[in-house]
Amino acid sequence: MSVIDRAAVDRILQDFQDPETGRSLATMEQVQAVAIDGSRVDVTLGLTSFAAPLWEETRTALADRLRTQIPGATEVNVTVAEHARPATAVGQIGLTAKAVIAVGSGKGGVGKSTVAASLALALKHAGCKVGLMDADVYGPSVPHLLGLEGQPTVIEKRLQPVVYHGMPVMSMGFLVPPGEAVVWRGPMLHGAVTQFLRDTDWGDLDYLIIDMPPGTGDIALTLSQLLPLTGSVVVCTPQDVALLDAVKAIAMFGKVNIPVLGVVENMSHFDCPGCGKRYDIFGSGGARAKAEELNVPFLGEVPIQIPIRERGDAGTTEGNITDAQSGPYYERIAGSLVRGIVQSRAAAPPMPTLSVL
Repeated sequence: MSVIDRAAVDRILQDFQDPETGRSLATMEQVQAVAIDGSRVDVTLGLTSFAAPLWEETRTALADRLRTQIPGATEVNVTVAEHARPATAVGQIGLTAKAVIAVGSGKGGVGKSTVAASLALALKHAGCKVGLMDADVYGPSVPHLLGLEGQPTVIEKRLQPVVYHGMPVMSMGFLVPPGEAVVWRGPMLHGAVTQFLRDTDWGDLDYLIIDMPPGTGDIALTLSQLLPLTGSVVVCTPQDVALLDAVKAIAMFGKVNIPVLGVVENMSHFDCPGCGKRYDIFGSGGARAKAEELNVPFLGEVPIQIPIRERGDAGTTEGNITDAQSGPYYERIAGSLVRGIVQSRAAAPPMPTLSVL
């Protein structure tokens, strides 16, 4: 019986990348245990909650590599355990988050807020530490989508967000009585967004998802001035009129130096529950084609489903993730988003080393 070479196992681990940083798992000290027993190899990896949507594919990829590249390894088991790596401050405002993502659209009525809330919930369900900020000051709908009420409190001059099942949430909807309109000019909007980011006790986050106002207003400029955003997600529907506005949103993010992480096609089609036939009510594939044309990632699609609308009205949007019909769509979008972020970070040139004279 052949003896498994421990050095060969170590070389594979040395070459395998941490899905958060793109650096060697061995270098990052995330290989928690390696055990070899005859033809069996057991490895325990420590992966961060930031990369939680990629845990299973990372585990499978490493197991496959060990199985195919280690002679004599007939049984390979890779186990994932959480590896703690706290976030650092983003910009100069004190926010601690590993990624800040703005979800925007070129126009209203495309389901942007539902996608933003569902994306945050999909990341949370995967195991990430997530915050959700509703920057749609004129039409804050996140509290309704999540069934949240109440007002943020202040402790030691820090706003305490309303917490939804462990996820901190901040919205103008918590501060303005229902039915009352917000009539503010630019400086007041800038002040509100700044306070939400700077003065809210968000805690240590993997992701802060920001639901943007529709259109190409000045809140994107405010955000770009406050902190370095990881990027943006643009939501649109398939028809040409909506795509024209989505292109404007992509151009807006480019002008304020916010990378576009991808496009989501919402209301992509309708699967009739009675006959099982698919209906492309607003056309089909328009967002994917436009994303390819603009060289922007396409993150995925979400069909029109009556339960998604019903949950939004009832304040039970979390059901979009747990439901067997809609959940996989949002999970794929979250996975594509995280995968794109970590791939771009892995491809980025290393920071220069400064020598001390």
